[in-house]
Amino acid sequence: MEVTEGTVQLRSCAAPLFYRQSRPPHEVKVSVLLLHGIRFSSENWLNIGTLETLAAAGCRAVAIDLPGLGQSKAAVAPAEVGQLAPAGFLKEVCEALDLSPVVVISPSLSGMYSLPFLLEHQSLVRAYIPIAPICTDKIKAEQYQRVKVQTLIVYGDKDAQFGEVSCQNLSNLPNHRVAVMKGAGHPCYLEDPDTWHQILTDFLREL
Repeated sequence: MEVTEGTVQLRSCAAPLFYRQSRPPHEVKVSVLLLHGIRFSSENWLNIGTLETLAAAGCRAVAIDLPGLGQSKAAVAPAEVGQLAPAGFLKEVCEALDLSPVVVISPSLSGMYSLPFLLEHQSLVRAYIPIAPICTDKIKAEQYQRVKVQTLIVYGDKDAQFGEVSCQNLSNLPNHRVAVMKGAGHPCYLEDPDTWHQILTDFLREL
């Protein structure tokens, strides 16, 4: 399995966004977009084997570096950290990379991007996997309730800051299930990649 690297130029960003990509050896069953937290980048998904795991599961996986972070430092973010970004940002990413309909994996900081996209463009979202994202409190219960996308809410039971709070808010999504990773903190997928990959592939198999 080969991981390739590239950049994509968006109309809304002056500088290109960096991404890493893996593909299955045969046909693509599902496209997956991997986002990341504020201290992280697409490199983390490479290092823990998520890109490889997804390719082996028949998925085309694209991990981007969000604006201002990783190798996309020159790109200016469309919103301040902690504010909801325009929903059109991830729509443009998915169009440029030919990812729709897409499974969105969204930890921590990336909630500011994924939540508006989910609410406004749910027809483009095959499934949603939030991992203790920020900004869940900026959405009203009735907005969540209008979303029909299959959702897997993941968090570590040692994540005191965002774990249960984000789960509580996201539980307003009608078509959700919850996976709690025992003994793991905020970046639970980094702390226990094996459990994370098992949870992820089990969920994707059912789509």
